Amino acid sequence: MARTVTIPWDPAEHLQTEEDMAAYLEAALEEGDPALIAAALGDIARAKGMTQVAREAGLGRESLYKALSPSGNPEFATIMKVVSVLGLRLHATAAGSKGSV
Repeated sequence: MARTVTIPWDPAEHLQTEEDMAAYLEAALEEGDPALIAAALGDIARAKGMTQVAREAGLGRESLYKALSPSGNPEFATIMKVVSVLGLRLHATAAGSKGSV
């Protein structure tokens, strides 16, 4: 029987436009899992260049990697800095609305 060969899939390689990045973050927000949201921001930051994002956010690169990993627990201030540097915005809608977060 032939073995199936798999390769790692890195979402950061597929986040090429700001629209891609916004849609990816929106999907993570819709799930409502804080770890997933932080990881999605990490993927987006890697797509933009983690060193540049960390510098512009006034954070250390290694600490940003750690904070935005699936096991990280970033402060909300860190999330807001990163979202701003990435050129994204968070928004809220009423829970009963279509497309609510």
